[in-house]
Amino acid sequence: MAKYLLLCLWLLSAVAGCLADDVTYVNEFYSKTPQKLAKYSWFGNVRLYYFRVPEDAVLVRWLLTAVRGSGFHCGDQNIAVHFRAGAPPVINPILTAFPNSSAISLAYNLTVNVHSGQAINVTLFNVTNPVPGDWFLAAHLPKDDGKIEQQGLPSCSYLFQPQMFVRRAADTPVLQANIPLTQTVTAPLKQAQLKVFVPEFASRLNVFIHTCSVKGGPASDCGLSISLGSTSLGQSSAITVNCSAEEPCTFSVANPPWNTWVRVTVEISQPNVTATFSISANHTVGCKPSSVPSDFNASLPLELFSLRSSSSNTSSNASTAPAPRANISDGACVQNPSVFREEQDVLSIRFAVSNGNLTVASEVPTMLALDLDSAVDSGGALVVQLDLNMSSLFGAFGSIRACLTPSAPVLQLNTSRSCDAAFMKGYSLRVSSNETKALLRIPFPEAALWYLSLQTICNSSTACRNTSAMVSVSMSVSACVDDCGPYGECRLLRTHSYLYAACVCKAGWLGWSCSDGSAAQSFSRQLSAALLLTLSNLLFIPPICVALYRGYHVEAAVYFFTMFFSTFYHACDQPGVTVMCIMDYDTLQFCDFLGSVVAVWVTIVCMARLKEPFKYVLFMAGTLIIAMVMQLDRRGLWNLLGPVLFALVIMVTAWVYRSVTRHHCYPPNWKRWVFFLLPGMLSALIGVCVYVFAQTDSNYYYTHSIWHIMVATSVVFLLPPREKHVPPWGWPHKLCGYKICRNQKEELYTVT
Repeated sequence: MAKYLLLCLWLLSAVAGCLADDVTYVNEFYSKTPQKLAKYSWFGNVRLYYFRVPEDAVLVRWLLTAVRGSGFHCGDQNIAVHFRAGAPPVINPILTAFPNSSAISLAYNLTVNVHSGQAINVTLFNVTNPVPGDWFLAAHLPKDDGKIEQQGLPSCSYLFQPQMFVRRAADTPVLQANIPLTQTVTAPLKQAQLKVFVPEFASRLNVFIHTCSVKGGPASDCGLSISLGSTSLGQSSAITVNCSAEEPCTFSVANPPWNTWVRVTVEISQPNVTATFSISANHTVGCKPSSVPSDFNASLPLELFSLRSSSSNTSSNASTAPAPRANISDGACVQNPSVFREEQDVLSIRFAVSNGNLTVASEVPTMLALDLDSAVDSGGALVVQLDLNMSSLFGAFGSIRACLTPSAPVLQLNTSRSCDAAFMKGYSLRVSSNETKALLRIPFPEAALWYLSLQTICNSSTACRNTSAMVSVSMSVSACVDDCGPYGECRLLRTHSYLYAACVCKAGWLGWSCSDGSAAQSFSRQLSAALLLTLSNLLFIPPICVALYRGYHVEAAVYFFTMFFSTFYHACDQPGVTVMCIMDYDTLQFCDFLGSVVAVWVTIVCMARLKEPFKYVLFMAGTLIIAMVMQLDRRGLWNLLGPVLFALVIMVTAWVYRSVTRHHCYPPNWKRWVFFLLPGMLSALIGVCVYVFAQTDSNYYYTHSIWHIMVATSVVFLLPPREKHVPPWGWPHKLCGYKICRNQKEELYTVT
């Protein structure tokens, strides 16, 4: 613990010594609870950590601690750690296919190595000038090998804990519009950190270095470089320009993020020199939409509040509506219709415009704002779909181009430039007469205000006026893409207070939305697995018959209970389409687990040959305790091992007592040992070994069937012979009306 505290103090002193200048810096420290890592098979195996990087942070240093737990023969292990700003990281460690029309940007990742002779690994990772806001770390072990590990057995476990050290500038200088600010930088440690605010509707951000003087170097070259933006470890990052030989130096970026502080970093490349410079900034408003009227009904039609009742009518009337003409105000440079946001459920949001349709013109673009500027909206998938109304084409229509961007819109759509904004990646869509539908899916969208801009592109530049078309725009956030399809299940996950969703696939299907069928199970494979797992339980019919023949009616009832619920539990537990559930899945699972353990319990207690009152008390008490334990933890190793060991103690004690009192080994007949007990114990041992050590996801359907067969076979061999005074099938000699005659003690019980 002392070494760990010294390491933390050293980190704080190292962070405090970096980038020292006249600005006041403060240090902050954040830590998360260690979590046990799991092998990756789907996103639910990932351990997700959520951090909040404060404004004006100039350095973030992550301390990644991996600790090996208890286990035998643990070799080298690689831990994958993924980083992303703004939303959970999109990862693909097992190289599966993503669904069609998906925009994927894989997160930055690194590997933490824990060697075989190493109990702990500490890795440092620095990010200079990080993007403020939400940061997510995801950690997991390599691909799951499919081995089914039983809880309670020794295994190699790993704990992972991220901690974040932040160096933050408490009084970062602010660049006011067109007001020069004098700054000084000294190489190689010092850099000037400034910030400028970009208001809404700004189309361009300009930064100027007016004058520059150097001490200790050539007076003709300041050797300065300007960086705009912050580091996000993704496709969006800072933009840098070299101002070495230019004075004044101008740096300009188009489509800067709106309503955001933009970091301005000035560095000097020459060693051992000091540069003093004058810097200023301004922004340009290229296009500003018209102000909405004060009348609420005019700016937001009331029919939006009955979307569920009118959505079907809207879609049906869209195809028969007459060709519209774009209603563009005089002097307007952009259309900005109101967008209605409807929160339907957790990670379920729908956006809509009036009537569900847009008239997109060629003269000016149309801009829609999608409010996802909250971390609670980034854990799902953003889906945008365009549907062109072919009956609404007017003029020299060629296509409709759309750009979807976070933080700032792209309004120059009638050019060949991309949809990327200043520091953010954009996504392009297009519909035309040949392709009337366009679909875009973005898993885990960044928490930001997104903008969808659309404009009609003419097929002839000479007649490109008064051209428009109507397009239906569907915009929504869903928990999972396509609800994971028919071979997946969408599950809501949580890390502390943050909610996100992921698909767990079945029947061999893989991928982000369970749409990758490269390893999918065929119908015959699913059917054979279902038949093996269910019909193998019919091997309990011989134990039931043997128990009835020997007069063990309670044991036979337990075996029938086990056979019945194991059969229908496995019929309900199947992946794919070969599924049949006669009742709730959780009920079937509980009864299957309970019946399995109780069957073992009553068999071993029966082998002890105790007196009936005491035997049935043990049956009932053991069953009640097992039921309680199963409700607490159904998959724990001691749920089976505990009753087995306790029953074995009872059986061995009873056998030893009989051996001592009778002065010979019990059971006394060697044929009982050779032909019954030893084969029964061998069958049970084989079944346990297969159940514990041999089961994997791929061979589960036949290894678990072997477990059923071996357990049923062992019961046939291990059940003791019937008592001498009990007739075959255990029925009494006489069933006379309301009298039940017993020949054990010659007592008569009368039922009235």
